[in-house]
Amino acid sequence: MIFAYLISAWLVFILGIPFINLLLRSFGLLRRKKTGRETEGIVIAWGVLCLAGALTIMISSCTTNSNTEYFEEIRVYKEELNREFADTASSPLTEEGLARFQELEFFPADPEYCVEARFVLNPDPDSFEMPTNTARRPIYVKYGEAHFELHGQAIILEIYQSEAAKQIEEFKEYLFLPFKDLTNGNASYGGGRFLDLKIPDGEVMIIDFNKAYNPYCAYNHKYSCPIPPEVNHMEIEIPAGVMAYKDHE
Repeated sequence: MIFAYLISAWLVFILGIPFINLLLRSFGLLRRKKTGRETEGIVIAWGVLCLAGALTIMISSCTTNSNTEYFEEIRVYKEELNREFADTASSPLTEEGLARFQELEFFPADPEYCVEARFVLNPDPDSFEMPTNTARRPIYVKYGEAHFELHGQAIILEIYQSEAAKQIEEFKEYLFLPFKDLTNGNASYGGGRFLDLKIPDGEVMIIDFNKAYNPYCAYNHKYSCPIPPEVNHMEIEIPAGVMAYKDHE
């Protein structure tokens, strides 16, 4: 891809020199008999312009392709979640809710809310009972912290691992991020939202709030759901991910 852009810039550079020469002469900006310095100046200036143009187009193209791929990823995520909710075998909805279900509402996908965080591993994790909306108290450990900036604010969120889930081969690499933000109780579910993450390979963790989802108790009273710890309450709005479910009473 880069090679193709550079070849294009070179061709434009070679083919464009006579035209630039003619254009400058027609406006009286260049003497008919040029000195070596004038010729060198024309070549250098035109070369810089061609290279700058090629780089601009290349960067713009890469950004567009990257965003297109990202929006496609979020579109697929939404479709999968909607299929899960529409399927009687996996849906958390009540029987009445399932009969009326069409699709979940999402905030518009926004790459700004896909953040790169610095992950800090907890060197000595202790297990604790996570409060829920019922008497159930599942056991978690604080696996680490995610440090990042959003809307000019430095944010630290605690990341947890379920003691029960890590005993299951399929879920042993999964981490859990429950959080609240200023959209809760308005555009999003009042009890907060969740994110599923994977154990990072190093010190960088991608947190994509566009994949934030509601706890099952947002759809059905029969479920017991963790309550996001106060340390994970953010004093900013996160208009990303699944919105409030209006059918739940």
